[in-house]
Amino acid sequence: MAASTDTLVRLSHVSLFYEGGVTALDDVSLELRRGERVCVLGANGSGKSTLASVICGLLAPDEGEVELVDELVCADGQPDLEAYRRARRSLGLVFQNPDDQIVTSVVEDDVAFGPENLGLPRGEIAARVARELHRVAMEDYAQADPSRLSGGQRQRVCIAGALAMEPAVLVLDEPGSLLDVRGRSAIVRVMGRLAATGTALVHVTHFMEEALEADRVIVLDHGHVALAGTPEEVFSHGEKLGELGLEVPFAARLSQRLGLPWTCDESTLVRELGAVPDSQKGSMSSRPHTKDVRGSGAVPDLQVEHASFSYRLGSRALGDVSLEVVPGTSTAIVGQTGSGKSTLLRLVCGLEVPDEGRVLVRGNDTSTRRGRRGARRLVGYVMQHPERQLFAETVEKDVAFGPRNLGLPADEVDRRVTRALELVGLADRRGASPFKLSGGQRRLCALAGILAMEPRILVLDEPTAGLDPRGRAMLRSALARLRGLGVTLVQVTHSMEDAARADRVMVLDQGRVVVSGTPTEVFSAGNERRLTEIGLGIPRALRVARALERGGWPSLGDPLTTDELVAAIRGGES
Repeated sequence: MAASTDTLVRLSHVSLFYEGGVTALDDVSLELRRGERVCVLGANGSGKSTLASVICGLLAPDEGEVELVDELVCADGQPDLEAYRRARRSLGLVFQNPDDQIVTSVVEDDVAFGPENLGLPRGEIAARVARELHRVAMEDYAQADPSRLSGGQRQRVCIAGALAMEPAVLVLDEPGSLLDVRGRSAIVRVMGRLAATGTALVHVTHFMEEALEADRVIVLDHGHVALAGTPEEVFSHGEKLGELGLEVPFAARLSQRLGLPWTCDESTLVRELGAVPDSQKGSMSSRPHTKDVRGSGAVPDLQVEHASFSYRLGSRALGDVSLEVVPGTSTAIVGQTGSGKSTLLRLVCGLEVPDEGRVLVRGNDTSTRRGRRGARRLVGYVMQHPERQLFAETVEKDVAFGPRNLGLPADEVDRRVTRALELVGLADRRGASPFKLSGGQRRLCALAGILAMEPRILVLDEPTAGLDPRGRAMLRSALARLRGLGVTLVQVTHSMEDAARADRVMVLDQGRVVVSGTPTEVFSAGNERRLTEIGLGIPRALRVARALERGGWPSLGDPLTTDELVAAIRGGES
């Protein structure tokens, strides 16, 4: 097959196998042309990251042929190392986890690392570093230590470093998984501008709406191409996508639920709804989405009282933050990248102590060693990438590790392991290796290990980041079961839809609380502009409802979920 002069990537019948007979890629063929945007979708473990690594020249396949930027780097499964070396000068990659990519202790040095390895003049390197740090809104952190930045900020540093190399082909593997709404939108806009200048882009994502911006969409399943075409063509296969653990964009789901002409475009859907005759327009009085837990009289599980905290070099992460969490409730903490969310969780868990104010966990003051020990017995902490703590031969042994370290009897350990695995839906994988689970199942396995410690309070930092739609649904179901059992939940999230499911929502901006209340209160019309200004926005269902009201619909109340929006549009019928 002869390559077009505009073809920058060509894979022909590529297969790649990992140890143990695992097929990561299975007879994959594709071409990527100059200025083209290709989006790669698929469930966790479907081969997306492996494909990204092959396109970037980091992995050579075992079978097939690979041509990268006019270099035949692999033929019949045999790599040409010198050709790979030449090709990599024109290839860029943003890893899913920024910690896998950052190599220096100063932000601007990290961004300069790639251009320096290209042997560019010092002045050119400085210009590129300044330009790309500005493009990702990180110029104020040029001298910062990346290890002291939030996960989302570190991801932006990695994106800047990749852009500074001005690659002909740029591959982004889940670049927005740790970013807020504004950050993800900014990255999508940057990709659009790069494509317009001729850069070829491969974008791996679990956000279906982002795929709508691509020229072409490829869906992987167990290493082979299950679907391919334009976004509209691919998303028209809703049933097939569901079988693969994916979903169609919000507008497509809503149009289908309402029996309207199918569309992936939200503005088109709003226009269709706007054309509905007045006699058919339902309305629904405003109602709270969740219970209001204020004034319940219960002793708080968590109390944060006027807490402030600064990292070294005077970088203030939190300022005068107060929070009270009632037992058995769910609290969502939202805010743009770098707003102090993860720092607040570290204070709540007793991993850090506030410089001012105090933190009480069921009366345990974390300012004392004894108080921190008491707090840690009550709080289970699920980090951003909990699956990285998996290490045992089987799921059962991994989940049992914590309870055994508590010195509990064998029958009690077994009871806790069984209960935890049932809660997360992994009871049938007890004897499996945790490393052979899907990405979503590994996240749930790590969660089970924490639940086996039977914490009274569960604190989660971006638990759905990097999960496919099926994995997100599994995790949400597990958390709902825990909430029903009376476990107190505190969750940091960038998903406004997840925040809308909580009893209480706290919004942080630059280390301070700007809004707090029930989801209905926080996402009220009076707060919409402020939330948008700080890069958050409102849940999609509510956004559509407000667009309809501006177009002449009667009040639809405050529907925060798809079910509530459908009921409101239909006049209160679910």
